[in-house]
Amino acid sequence: MNTETLIYYAPVLVVVLVFLIQQRIVVTPEELERKHREILSDIEERFVTRNSYDDLKSQFIDMKEKIDKIYDCLIF
Repeated sequence: MNTETLIYYAPVLVVVLVFLIQQRIVVTPEELERKHREILSDIEERFVTRNSYDDLKSQFIDMKEKIDKIYDCLIF
């Protein structure tokens, strides 16, 4: 690539770079890390962990078994 070609396309390159920066298509690693932390905090607020879910599920199964036993005792 020679200098004349670079000088010819330089205004177009500047316009494209400014557009990309203004539209936030290109982000800095700092902004990416900040967004990543925001997403993780949102996930922690809205969803449960797999371990918590499994624990709760086992508690419900235990409760169901106890209720079934009580029901059986009342019926017979």
